Amino acid sequence: MTEPAAQSDAQTGERFLAADIRALRKTRGLTLTEIALKLGRSVGWVSQVERGLSVPSLGDLRAMADLFDVPLSLFFSHDVPEENERGVVVRAGRRRSLGTSDSGLVEELLSPDLGGSFEMLRSEFAPGAELKKAALRPTEEAGYVVAGTFEIEIDGTWHRLGEGDSFRFAGKPFRWKNPGTVPAVVIWVVSPPVY
Repeated sequence: MTEPAAQSDAQTGERFLAADIRALRKTRGLTLTEIALKLGRSVGWVSQVERGLSVPSLGDLRAMADLFDVPLSLFFSHDVPEENERGVVVRAGRRRSLGTSDSGLVEELLSPDLGGSFEMLRSEFAPGAELKKAALRPTEEAGYVVAGTFEIEIDGTWHRLGEGDSFRFAGKPFRWKNPGTVPAVVIWVVSPPVY
């Protein structure tokens, strides 16, 4: 790759990183001032990072991952080989992973970035995995079970779903579990994005 092409790719990656950081801040309802205080940085620096004018160090990215409660890996892998696919297409081998197998849930971001009005995830639930404490988010969510058996409790009512079944709810507490012996795969859509 030529030097100008490598420089252009780096700048594009920095723009996507900046957009992701801005989207995370906004979905959590935080101001630039609040982020700056929590990171021990200036408001101007945070603003420059969000506009792609400054690049955070690895230490800064670790602090942001902790602050936003996301894996550090979320800030990487913006590399898209075809320029006309950036921000539009996510190839199967280039999805950003958002979890670990230790938790029993591994999620891959199917959306090209964290901007926009919704995010789409491929969620794989290990056999026996469960969310024991109900989650409540100010979102509308929907899912489609691609494989396995998946159980979801929405607002106190459990629903057992199999391959081809789907669900939707908004602003209600939910829990989930995989009662099966094989992984359950669910395509999950969340609006607005929460990662």
